[in-house]
Amino acid sequence: MNTPFDFPEGAGRLVYVRPVPVAELPEDVQPMARGLDHIYALHGADGERLALVRDRHLAFVLARQNDLAPVNVH
Repeated sequence: MNTPFDFPEGAGRLVYVRPVPVAELPEDVQPMARGLDHIYALHGADGERLALVRDRHLAFVLARQNDLAPVNVH
């Protein structure tokens, strides 16, 4: 479920973390969730989905490792 992603240079430093039901993912991505009901997405300020990760903690770690400021979205 963890695929490397090059975060765009010059992008806003704020990213939004939100849960995503696996059922809403494209069919070819769903098997990578390995039985989870939901995963977490990181989105840029423009709404672009930047990454999908297994859990909320990992989403925050990924954001911080890339010098981004994560915030929750409900």
